[in-house]
Amino acid sequence: MSTGTILHTIAQAYAVTLCAPASPDDPTPNPFTDFDILFGPAYKGISLAACTALILASIHGRDVKFAYDRKEAKDHGEGGNVVGWPAKTEKWRVVVLDDVMTTGLAATTAISNVTRQGGEVVGVVQLLDREEFSEIDEQGRKVSSVMKLEGLLGGKGKVRSVLRMRDLVKWLEEKEARGEASEEDKRCLQAMREYRDTYGIS
Repeated sequence: MSTGTILHTIAQAYAVTLCAPASPDDPTPNPFTDFDILFGPAYKGISLAACTALILASIHGRDVKFAYDRKEAKDHGEGGNVVGWPAKTEKWRVVVLDDVMTTGLAATTAISNVTRQGGEVVGVVQLLDREEFSEIDEQGRKVSSVMKLEGLLGGKGKVRSVLRMRDLVKWLEEKEARGEASEEDKRCLQAMREYRDTYGIS
């Protein structure tokens, strides 16, 4: 994610995901229809949130604020470890952007930082959901980072993903079926199947 073209494409994907309506089968309120701030966890999330805020304003007509955290707090200038936070005159509604969740630590830390600022995290959008489990609960059930994060935020539907592992597998399988898969594609597909068999949530 180090070129303008790639950042532009990813930001567009985030923006479309943020603006997508909730599933008609989901009775819970859509948390992404009304938020004030996009929050980018340091460091990768900073550019993702900034570029996505730009796309939301220029293409989708949604002008939202943008803030991010630092790994280390500063004692001068704005100070603290959160940059771009607006005046603490109201409880801002925040969406956190993440790239790929493994343990969910970056998103969880961002939620803690937002809460300390007096904000409320209403949802998280990640670029790729690996659909893998991160732990086994006391009942022996597989629990993913997404499931834990949704529990922290108040329920199902609070975490969205631009892509899921199954989407990438399906895309590669379709390429293979059409005879368009390269040897590298085939190696990637096999590796992803083996990864999913070992770590997959289902």
